[in-house]
Amino acid sequence: MTFFQLATLFIALVAAGGWLNARTLRLPHGVAMLAVGLFGAIALAVAARFAPSAVVAQGVIRSVRQMDFSQTVLGYLLGFLLFAGAMQVDLTELARRRNAVWWLATLGVLVSTVLVGVGVWLVAGWLGFSLPLPWALAFGALISPTDPVAVLATLRRGQLSASLRVVLQGEALFNDGVGIVVFSALVAFAAGAAPSPGQAVLQAAVQAAGGLGLGLLAGFVVIRAMRVIDDFAIEASLSLALAMGVYAGAQALHLSGPIAAVGAGLLLGDVRDDPAQPRLSSFWTLIDEILNALLFFLLGLELLVVRFDPSEAGLALAAIALVLGARVIVVLPWGAYLHFRRDERGAPAILVWGGLHGALSVALALSLPPVAQKPLILAITYAVCVFSVAMQGLTFAPLAARVSRSPAPGSADTALRSPPESA
Repeated sequence: MTFFQLATLFIALVAAGGWLNARTLRLPHGVAMLAVGLFGAIALAVAARFAPSAVVAQGVIRSVRQMDFSQTVLGYLLGFLLFAGAMQVDLTELARRRNAVWWLATLGVLVSTVLVGVGVWLVAGWLGFSLPLPWALAFGALISPTDPVAVLATLRRGQLSASLRVVLQGEALFNDGVGIVVFSALVAFAAGAAPSPGQAVLQAAVQAAGGLGLGLLAGFVVIRAMRVIDDFAIEASLSLALAMGVYAGAQALHLSGPIAAVGAGLLLGDVRDDPAQPRLSSFWTLIDEILNALLFFLLGLELLVVRFDPSEAGLALAAIALVLGARVIVVLPWGAYLHFRRDERGAPAILVWGGLHGALSVALALSLPPVAQKPLILAITYAVCVFSVAMQGLTFAPLAARVSRSPAPGSADTALRSPPESA
């Protein structure tokens, strides 16, 4: 199949699946698209197995297996999705909760990487799998960042206070950039080509700070350019150029493209004096919704690529439990603070269950070098991500509605309107 034929088929399935879901089950959109992808993958596999003459099924399977999912996510879609997601964040609110976001997006990723990596290494050894500690830590690094696409899609259905919403949004937007740097360093270490720890830390700091600086600078220039015109089409094209330019430019300069896209999106989304801003926001919301749906669908379809061995089920279940356990440990201090000091009822449960993992982790797993451990790491990564999107995504909104409540006067949201504080 040609690229255009394959893209047409995928968009048609996404549109049909979305329509059917809206008319019947009304599941969260990400969960529905994941289900469409999974059922499509199973149907194609069955058709290829029992009807070898099914040329279309064989062609689609061959095209999916040849598709570079890692490049599709990290090279093409991630910049747009991060930029669109950042435009939805209240920058003032994010500044008030900067300490919590900074902890979860940096030290939280490192702590989770160690806890998950060591835990999976121990369980794998006990179950008889050959998974050296460096590669187990690489798995911990790729699965520890919460997926911005999955988290932001889920938050649309949850009724949360401003503080909880911005903590989850900020963490998801920033921790993937940190996670990618940590993952790259650990993969280099596992392959025997890592820089010294001091160099790795310096490299991570330069990439993050440089990416953020580039995004903010480019965002400032584009905003200034928008203010001297009144033409929505040109402003929309400028915003597209900004999203693509900072992501590609940061990669070319060996800086963090994800953090550059987030910085530019945060700045553009905070503009309040531009008459075209509501239409610009709607434009990027539409892009976000379409690409989100396509990405969740492709995540489900990747079932055709992942090789599962029934003997790996125990390790996959252990990985799910370890990821959730590490999440509890990482978010507990801030969840307890928001619960007891800011009167945010149910904050620990919401922060734990709102940390979803999705296509980003699978893309990182697929980008691993062709080592013996790659199929095992990919299989348990896919299992964790499908569980996260399906189970956590499906139950997050009911959980949030059950454990949270509207803050009383003088508590969380009221206090947020008082002078900024560091938490």
